[in-house]
Amino acid sequence: MFEILLVEDDENIREVISDFFDDKSRGTMHIDIAENGMIALEKAYEKIYDLLILDIMLPELDGFSVCREIRKQSDVPIIFITARAAQDDVLNGYALGCDDYVVKPFSLPVFYQKADALIRRSKGLVRSQSLCAGSLTLNPNNGILKSNGTELNITATEYKILKILLENKGTVVSRNKLFLSIWGYDSDKNERILDSHIKNLRKALGDNSYLIKTVVRRGYKIEE
Repeated sequence: MFEILLVEDDENIREVISDFFDDKSRGTMHIDIAENGMIALEKAYEKIYDLLILDIMLPELDGFSVCREIRKQSDVPIIFITARAAQDDVLNGYALGCDDYVVKPFSLPVFYQKADALIRRSKGLVRSQSLCAGSLTLNPNNGILKSNGTELNITATEYKILKILLENKGTVVSRNKLFLSIWGYDSDKNERILDSHIKNLRKALGDNSYLIKTVVRRGYKIEE
């Protein structure tokens, strides 16, 4: 059973998402509801969730503020759902630590798949052998990332980026492929989103940051 907190002030949207997720998951996804940002924080402090779905325009405390507070103590995957599609809003969301940003109106089946994939990747439920480069190891079975034997904590989006690069070690992965694999659209817009995540990922890797090479006008690659 996966626990999800849906923070949305529109009752119709809450019902549509809750009903669809319950039906599609055959009851394996349980959704708690919060009508405003303050209630969301109270619930998030009281219970461990596998995913947070946050609207941005919320009463009492907006979604950006909720995300900022949550990130002070948790790396739980966070998806923003919002009608605000401006680039600055999207970049602000990723800078605060969200893992995906979905603009209304959206396709429920696609949204569900994004949520399901994000949860499973964050839980390490996608099975494959450990991926290695230098003293860096990533085990997709349990989602554990280690550098020189020390476990590192990164966001679910950074995990996905690193996993793709490690799976293609020694080969350039285009920016477009990364965008399509992670966000489901090409890199013609919002390119700074990827740059921001790469910067954060390199910072998290510390001494192993050198493994991620930038290939100008092409993309990135892992090279020992």
